Amino acid sequence: MQPNTNLASVAVVIPALNEERSLPLVLADLPAVGYVIVADNGSTDATAEVALEGGAIVVHEAQKGYGSACLRGLAAIAAKIEHGEAPPQIVVFVDADFSDHADMLPELIAPIQSGEADFVLGSRLLGEREPGAMPPQSVYGNKLACFLMRILFGVRYTDLGPFRAIDYAKLCTLGMEDENFGWTIEMQIKAARAGLRHLEIPVPYRNRIGTSKISGTLSGSFKAGYKILYTIARYGMRSRKTQPSSLRVHRRVEA
Repeated sequence: MQPNTNLASVAVVIPALNEERSLPLVLADLPAVGYVIVADNGSTDATAEVALEGGAIVVHEAQKGYGSACLRGLAAIAAKIEHGEAPPQIVVFVDADFSDHADMLPELIAPIQSGEADFVLGSRLLGEREPGAMPPQSVYGNKLACFLMRILFGVRYTDLGPFRAIDYAKLCTLGMEDENFGWTIEMQIKAARAGLRHLEIPVPYRNRIGTSKISGTLSGSFKAGYKILYTIARYGMRSRKTQPSSLRVHRRVEA
Protein backbone atom coordinates (compact mmCIF):
# COMPACT_ATOMS: atom_id res chain seq x y z
CA MET A 1 0.00 0.00 0.00
CA GLN A 2 1.42 3.36 -1.07
CA PRO A 3 1.75 6.05 1.61
CA ASN A 4 -0.43 9.14 1.31
CA THR A 5 1.97 11.65 -0.22
CA ASN A 6 1.84 14.83 -2.28
CA LEU A 7 4.06 13.99 -5.23
CA ALA A 8 3.40 17.30 -6.99
CA SER A 9 5.59 19.06 -4.39
CA VAL A 10 8.62 16.88 -5.18
CA ALA A 11 11.52 17.62 -7.53
CA VAL A 12 13.85 14.81 -8.56
CA VAL A 13 17.51 15.33 -9.50
CA ILE A 14 19.27 12.60 -11.50
CA PRO A 15 23.00 13.06 -12.16
CA ALA A 16 23.86 11.16 -15.34
CA LEU A 17 26.92 10.31 -17.41
CA ASN A 18 26.53 8.01 -20.43
CA GLU A 19 23.36 6.32 -19.15
CA GLU A 20 21.31 6.03 -22.36
CA ARG A 21 20.48 2.36 -21.66
CA SER A 22 19.47 2.65 -18.02
CA LEU A 23 17.98 6.14 -17.74
CA PRO A 24 14.71 5.33 -19.56
CA LEU A 25 14.11 2.54 -17.03
CA VAL A 26 14.70 4.91 -14.11
CA LEU A 27 12.33 7.51 -15.55
CA ALA A 28 9.69 4.85 -16.18
CA ASP A 29 9.95 3.67 -12.57
CA LEU A 30 9.53 7.13 -11.08
CA PRO A 31 5.99 8.07 -10.06
CA ALA A 32 4.63 11.32 -11.49
CA VAL A 33 6.25 14.14 -9.48
CA GLY A 34 6.42 17.90 -9.87
CA TYR A 35 9.35 17.63 -12.26
CA VAL A 36 12.50 15.63 -12.93
CA ILE A 37 15.85 17.22 -13.73
CA VAL A 38 18.54 15.15 -15.41
CA ALA A 39 21.95 16.75 -14.98
CA ASP A 40 23.96 15.50 -17.94
CA ASN A 41 27.59 15.46 -16.86
CA GLY A 42 29.18 15.52 -20.29
CA SER A 43 27.71 12.36 -21.82
CA THR A 44 28.96 11.24 -25.22
CA ASP A 45 25.95 8.99 -25.86
CA ALA A 46 22.22 9.74 -26.16
CA THR A 47 21.63 10.34 -22.43
CA ALA A 48 20.21 13.82 -22.99
CA GLU A 49 17.94 12.68 -25.80
CA VAL A 50 16.41 9.76 -23.88
CA ALA A 51 15.95 12.04 -20.85
CA LEU A 52 13.93 14.49 -22.92
CA GLU A 53 11.91 11.65 -24.44
CA GLY A 54 11.17 10.45 -20.90
CA GLY A 55 9.72 13.84 -19.90
CA ALA A 56 12.68 15.14 -17.89
CA ILE A 57 14.21 18.60 -17.92
CA VAL A 58 17.82 18.33 -19.11
CA VAL A 59 20.61 20.60 -17.91
CA HIS A 60 24.27 20.26 -18.81
CA GLU A 61 27.31 20.35 -16.54
CA ALA A 62 30.65 20.16 -18.32
CA GLN A 63 32.76 19.85 -15.18
CA LYS A 64 32.99 16.17 -14.41
CA GLY A 65 31.97 14.96 -10.97
CA TYR A 66 28.95 13.51 -9.20
CA GLY A 67 28.69 16.53 -6.95
CA SER A 68 29.05 18.94 -9.88
CA ALA A 69 26.06 17.29 -11.57
CA CYS A 70 23.98 17.43 -8.38
CA LEU A 71 24.87 21.10 -7.86
CA ARG A 72 23.86 21.84 -11.44
CA GLY A 73 20.52 20.17 -10.80
CA LEU A 74 19.97 22.31 -7.72
CA ALA A 75 20.92 25.43 -9.69
CA ALA A 76 18.20 24.51 -12.18
CA ILE A 77 15.66 24.33 -9.36
CA ALA A 78 16.79 27.74 -8.09
CA ALA A 79 16.42 29.17 -11.60
CA LYS A 80 12.84 27.90 -11.82
CA ILE A 81 12.06 29.58 -8.50
CA GLU A 82 13.64 32.84 -9.70
CA HIS A 83 11.28 32.74 -12.67
CA GLY A 84 8.26 32.59 -10.40
CA GLU A 85 7.72 28.88 -9.85
CA ALA A 86 6.93 27.74 -6.31
CA PRO A 87 9.82 25.95 -4.60
CA PRO A 88 9.49 22.20 -4.12
CA GLN A 89 8.90 20.89 -0.63
CA ILE A 90 11.29 17.98 -1.14
CA VAL A 91 14.20 17.16 -3.43
CA VAL A 92 14.93 13.51 -4.17
CA PHE A 93 18.26 12.34 -5.56
CA VAL A 94 18.44 9.05 -7.45
CA ASP A 95 21.14 7.50 -9.63
CA ALA A 96 20.69 7.03 -13.37
CA ASP A 97 22.13 3.51 -13.60
CA PHE A 98 18.92 1.68 -12.51
CA SER A 99 20.53 0.27 -9.35
CA ASP A 100 18.10 2.18 -7.13
CA HIS A 101 14.39 1.36 -7.01
CA ALA A 102 12.97 4.74 -7.99
CA ASP A 103 9.43 3.42 -7.57
CA MET A 104 10.03 3.59 -3.80
CA LEU A 105 10.05 7.39 -3.88
CA PRO A 106 6.68 7.67 -2.04
CA GLU A 107 8.09 5.65 0.88
CA LEU A 108 11.15 7.87 0.94
CA ILE A 109 9.29 11.18 1.09
CA ALA A 110 6.45 10.11 3.41
CA PRO A 111 8.32 10.77 6.70
CA ILE A 112 9.20 14.29 5.51
CA GLN A 113 5.67 15.15 4.44
CA SER A 114 4.26 13.78 7.69
CA GLY A 115 6.62 16.01 9.69
CA GLU A 116 8.56 13.09 11.15
CA ALA A 117 11.89 13.80 9.45
CA ASP A 118 13.79 16.40 7.42
CA PHE A 119 16.11 13.99 5.65
CA VAL A 120 15.45 10.38 4.64
CA LEU A 121 18.20 8.09 3.40
CA GLY A 122 17.56 4.87 1.51
CA SER A 123 19.93 2.37 3.14
CA ARG A 124 21.19 -0.39 0.87
CA LEU A 125 22.87 -2.11 3.81
CA LEU A 126 19.56 -2.41 5.66
CA GLY A 127 17.79 -3.61 2.50
CA GLU A 128 18.10 -6.56 0.14
CA ARG A 129 21.00 -6.42 -2.31
CA GLU A 130 21.40 -8.48 -5.44
CA PRO A 131 24.61 -10.55 -5.44
CA GLY A 132 27.40 -8.38 -6.79
CA ALA A 133 25.42 -5.12 -6.59
CA MET A 134 27.81 -3.75 -3.97
CA PRO A 135 31.37 -5.10 -4.16
CA PRO A 136 33.13 -5.86 -0.86
CA GLN A 137 35.16 -2.65 -0.95
CA SER A 138 31.95 -0.62 -1.21
CA VAL A 139 30.33 -2.40 1.74
CA TYR A 140 33.45 -2.03 3.85
CA GLY A 141 33.96 1.60 2.85
CA ASN A 142 30.38 2.53 3.70
CA LYS A 143 30.56 0.82 7.08
CA LEU A 144 33.87 2.52 7.90
CA ALA A 145 32.57 5.94 6.90
CA CYS A 146 29.43 5.50 9.01
CA PHE A 147 31.48 4.32 11.98
CA LEU A 148 33.71 7.41 11.75
CA MET A 149 30.69 9.71 11.49
CA ARG A 150 29.26 8.13 14.62
CA ILE A 151 32.52 8.69 16.51
CA LEU A 152 33.15 12.23 15.28
CA PHE A 153 29.64 13.64 14.89
CA GLY A 154 27.48 11.49 17.18
CA VAL A 155 25.10 10.47 14.41
CA ARG A 156 24.07 6.97 13.34
CA TYR A 157 23.96 6.11 9.66
CA THR A 158 24.35 2.70 8.05
CA ASP A 159 25.02 3.78 4.46
CA LEU A 160 26.01 6.59 2.12
CA GLY A 161 23.32 5.56 -0.36
CA PRO A 162 22.59 7.86 -3.32
CA PHE A 163 18.80 7.41 -3.13
CA ARG A 164 17.74 10.10 -0.65
CA ALA A 165 15.12 12.75 0.00
CA ILE A 166 15.53 16.01 1.86
CA ASP A 167 13.41 19.02 2.73
CA TYR A 168 14.34 21.59 0.09
CA ALA A 169 14.35 24.63 2.38
CA LYS A 170 16.62 22.85 4.83
CA LEU A 171 18.87 21.59 2.07
CA CYS A 172 19.40 25.19 0.99
CA THR A 173 20.80 26.02 4.44
CA LEU A 174 23.47 23.31 4.28
CA GLY A 175 25.70 25.08 1.79
CA MET A 176 26.51 22.02 -0.30
CA GLU A 177 29.74 22.45 -2.24
CA ASP A 178 31.51 19.15 -2.93
CA GLU A 179 31.94 18.56 -6.65
CA ASN A 180 32.73 14.85 -6.78
CA PHE A 181 32.86 11.75 -4.58
CA GLY A 182 32.29 13.56 -1.27
CA TRP A 183 28.79 14.82 -2.10
CA THR A 184 26.76 12.17 -0.27
CA ILE A 185 28.78 12.15 2.93
CA GLU A 186 29.00 15.97 2.95
CA MET A 187 25.20 16.11 3.00
CA GLN A 188 25.00 13.59 5.84
CA ILE A 189 27.62 15.36 7.95
CA LYS A 190 26.11 18.78 7.40
CA ALA A 191 22.61 17.47 8.12
CA ALA A 192 23.88 16.08 11.43
CA ARG A 193 25.69 19.28 12.36
CA ALA A 194 22.57 21.32 11.52
CA GLY A 195 20.42 19.12 13.76
CA LEU A 196 18.20 17.86 10.95
CA ARG A 197 15.95 14.97 11.90
CA HIS A 198 16.92 11.98 9.81
CA LEU A 199 15.61 8.51 9.17
CA GLU A 200 16.90 5.57 7.22
CA ILE A 201 14.60 3.17 5.42
CA PRO A 202 15.74 -0.15 3.91
CA VAL A 203 15.81 -0.07 0.13
CA PRO A 204 16.59 -2.92 -2.29
CA TYR A 205 19.60 -2.49 -4.55
CA ARG A 206 20.23 -4.23 -7.85
CA ASN A 207 23.13 -4.59 -10.23
CA ARG A 208 23.56 -1.43 -12.23
CA ILE A 209 23.33 -1.30 -15.98
CA GLY A 210 26.82 -0.52 -17.26
CA THR A 211 30.03 -0.03 -15.30
CA SER A 212 30.14 1.99 -12.09
CA LYS A 213 32.16 5.19 -12.35
CA ILE A 214 33.32 4.61 -8.76
CA SER A 215 33.40 0.97 -7.63
CA GLY A 216 33.73 -0.37 -11.17
CA THR A 217 37.43 0.52 -11.37
CA LEU A 218 40.33 0.33 -8.93
CA SER A 219 41.23 3.98 -9.45
CA GLY A 220 37.61 5.04 -8.97
CA SER A 221 37.34 3.10 -5.70
CA PHE A 222 40.60 4.59 -4.43
CA LYS A 223 39.64 8.16 -5.34
CA ALA A 224 36.19 7.79 -3.78
CA GLY A 225 37.59 6.24 -0.61
CA TYR A 226 40.21 8.95 -0.25
CA LYS A 227 37.71 11.75 -0.79
CA ILE A 228 35.21 10.30 1.67
CA LEU A 229 37.86 9.96 4.39
CA TYR A 230 39.19 13.43 3.60
CA THR A 231 35.69 14.91 3.91
CA ILE A 232 35.14 13.23 7.28
CA ALA A 233 38.49 14.51 8.55
CA ARG A 234 37.85 18.00 7.22
CA TYR A 235 34.52 18.42 8.95
CA GLY A 236 35.74 16.53 12.00
CA MET A 237 38.40 19.17 12.55
CA ARG A 238 35.81 21.92 12.20
CA SER A 239 33.52 20.19 14.69
CA ARG A 240 36.22 20.20 17.35
CA LYS A 241 36.20 23.98 17.19
CA THR A 242 32.41 24.44 17.00
CA GLN A 243 30.98 21.24 18.50
CA PRO A 244 27.37 21.74 19.70
CA SER A 245 26.56 20.71 23.23
CA SER A 246 24.54 17.74 22.02
CA LEU A 247 23.57 15.98 18.83
CA ARG A 248 20.36 14.04 18.68
CA VAL A 249 20.56 10.50 17.33
CA HIS A 250 17.45 9.51 15.42
CA ARG A 251 15.95 6.11 14.96
CA ARG A 252 16.18 3.96 11.89
CA VAL A 253 13.13 2.43 10.26
CA GLU A 254 13.70 -1.30 10.22
CA ALA A 255 12.30 -3.57 7.53
